[in-house]
Amino acid sequence: MNIQITARNIELTDAIRSYVEKKVSKIKRYFDQIIDVHVLLEIQKNVHIAEILVDAKGVFLKGLEKSEDLYASIDLAVDKIEKQLVKYKEKLKNKKIMDTNSESSLKLNVIDSETIESDNPKTIISKQIPAKPMTIDEAVMQMELLNKNFFVFRNAETGEVNVVYHRDDGNIGLIEP
Repeated sequence: MNIQITARNIELTDAIRSYVEKKVSKIKRYFDQIIDVHVLLEIQKNVHIAEILVDAKGVFLKGLEKSEDLYASIDLAVDKIEKQLVKYKEKLKNKKIMDTNSESSLKLNVIDSETIESDNPKTIISKQIPAKPMTIDEAVMQMELLNKNFFVFRNAETGEVNVVYHRDDGNIGLIEP
């Protein structure tokens, strides 16, 4: 498991680095196929932000927490990732979806917007994630794990890029080209 730590507006001391590595390495016990973990530590107007993005062989999990204490933010973000991993493993058991070997060279840009308390109401963040071919059920599960309203994926059956999304009536929609 490769752990990358980035700090913004804060000095990344050895104590903070070792604390993050110790906490993040504990998620390995929930799922042994974790490839990369990206940790972003940031301070904005006395608010400590810890964002953790986990790549578990094509399944992406995100934990973002804010508090007045950096260590508390790290703990809460790791807890959120652990809960998502437990939820993912349960869904795998229930649906018996275990095709983690197929990957695609396609990279999708995921744009994540979050409101930051300032004069500018939104900051747009662009992220690249590898898009492995997956079934519609796997895409819906990934969307729910990330707590997003939509998810872009490569359909394993057709090879086309599709979008699943939450409809206003509570159902799931699918957009195919």
